[in-house]
Amino acid sequence: MSLLSGGRALENASSAWSCAQTGLLPVCPLKLPFIVAFAARPEAGASDWEVRPGFTGGLGESSLKCLIIAAGMGQRLAERAESKPLLRVGSRPLIDWVIFSACRAGIREFVVVTGFAADKVESHLRQIARKEDFSIDCIRNEEWEKENGLSVFKAREASGDRFILSMSDHIVDPEILKDLMQVALRDDEMVLAADFRVRDNPLIDIDDVTKVLVNDGKIRRIGKTIKEYNAFDTGLFLCSKAIFSALEQSQKNGDFSLSGGVKVLAAAGKAGIMDIGNRNWIDVDDPAALKKAEALVETWG
Repeated sequence: MSLLSGGRALENASSAWSCAQTGLLPVCPLKLPFIVAFAARPEAGASDWEVRPGFTGGLGESSLKCLIIAAGMGQRLAERAESKPLLRVGSRPLIDWVIFSACRAGIREFVVVTGFAADKVESHLRQIARKEDFSIDCIRNEEWEKENGLSVFKAREASGDRFILSMSDHIVDPEILKDLMQVALRDDEMVLAADFRVRDNPLIDIDDVTKVLVNDGKIRRIGKTIKEYNAFDTGLFLCSKAIFSALEQSQKNGDFSLSGGVKVLAAAGKAGIMDIGNRNWIDVDDPAALKKAEALVETWG
């Protein structure tokens, strides 16, 4: 386990994030003045915002980490880059856009699980950390060919009690992260940022996206092949340590996917959702998605 950290002190700022640009990523402290909780919206199966001062959850930028899963090979894009996290998307490598979004949401500590081409990915992350004001803790998954839930499980000692979980190939609007960071979370729960735009969504590959059935603000079913669904899994979660116990249980049954762990929590009524509304995200999984992602990030600068 290696700790990579930048050298500059984080500047105080009264605004949500500073426009100061430092080579790759903006310096972007975020102050969260209140905590919000999600409550069921029965007619949509999604969630409404409700201000609950003092409710457990909504951790600030100094204590909330972002766990990024970057262990896979990315076979469908293997000809474009030596490692999928290093695939060029517009002006930056793919994993940089993930870090960029989390940084703009106020996160300054990252845990990245590497696997395939780990040396190259970690070298790139080391370069970023030298330039920017955040830390990156790298954890290697030598069994990276197994499903992604194992990579999440490998980070159980480094993630913290509550953390953001993100995929290294999912680019999301930073505003989704900002909202997710403010969702109330109990010690035995997780919350998925869910996209309810299931019809005519131009950024979605319907054959590959993970589908979700939501009822009363809770995940009831999740998987790529389920027939009944009303939302898509964005690959972005707010987690408690309960996810690791759930993953351990699912792996004992031979399911090493992240969705396997989510199913365990969902069965106990502990997997909630946050509706992302009209904000955009994309899973960069093939050349067609890459082209769409390049058009999306062009608007971000």
